[in-house]
Amino acid sequence: MVVIGIVGGVASGKSLVAEYLQTLGAPLLDGDKTGHEVLREPAVRAALQQRWGEGVVNAEGEIDRSAVARLVFGEEAEKRENLNYLESITHPRIGERLRQQAKKFAANGAPAVVLDAPVMFKAGWDKICDFIVLVDAPRALRLERAQARGWSSDDFAAREAAQESIAFERERADVIIDNSGSVKHTREQLEHFWRKLRNA
Repeated sequence: MVVIGIVGGVASGKSLVAEYLQTLGAPLLDGDKTGHEVLREPAVRAALQQRWGEGVVNAEGEIDRSAVARLVFGEEAEKRENLNYLESITHPRIGERLRQQAKKFAANGAPAVVLDAPVMFKAGWDKICDFIVLVDAPRALRLERAQARGWSSDDFAAREAAQESIAFERERADVIIDNSGSVKHTREQLEHFWRKLRNA
């Protein structure tokens, strides 16, 4: 089974690309969703609560992701340290869940699987990928898309600072999908990639 890793800047359109590859026949390993599941594990909740106090737990007794985001995203040394701590707790658990999901998809005969994870390189998950697909769009367009989701420019900058640079990802990409135009244009590029993949 071929593993396709999806990378790209904040609001570049990674989800759009991952969703369309699913329609072509590659099920999704969703790093974000899996990360949310890991935050619901009692051991993880306890560790984060012990480090940061009751403020990271909401009224339902679950981890408040917005509260955690305010603690870990940003340029300040303390926030970087907090992010490192969070990742040390969550990344191994996320990686194990992703591997188990991939095994199930392979057992069910999937020809390929899509791995969409914002911290692909940082977590080392690129090592399990056969292809790295970079979803590319200019920063100004990505900021506009993020603001349409309700993000501030500060939110956007903080999230971007927590990820690898686009230049770093471009150097390591096997395929670059230009997502600065129409959805139709993006899909045409993905169909071309998929045909080459299936005929290889």
